[in-house]
Amino acid sequence: MAADLKEDPTFYDRADSHIHLANEHCANIGRGKVSASMMYGCARFQAWNAACWAESAEEMKAKREETINYFVDQYRAMLEDNVDDYINNFEKYVGGA
Repeated sequence: MAADLKEDPTFYDRADSHIHLANEHCANIGRGKVSASMMYGCARFQAWNAACWAESAEEMKAKREETINYFVDQYRAMLEDNVDDYINNFEKYVGGA
């Protein structure tokens, strides 16, 4: 992912924009519900993204497993990096909460 960031200097700005919106929603409803909505929105967007790559429903169906594996693998790597970051910086990020 580091190579991608060199080519995309606004990557974190866009991610922070999504996080900021999620935090705004957390003021009115619990984190769990916001998290569920955010994951659904991400999944829906990625399904649309995959559909845009395909020439037909048949092609999309043929690449279904490959597409799902790609996005799940990417999400898992990003989640692992962020969970490790929070473990290593727990007091700084969360404090005694």
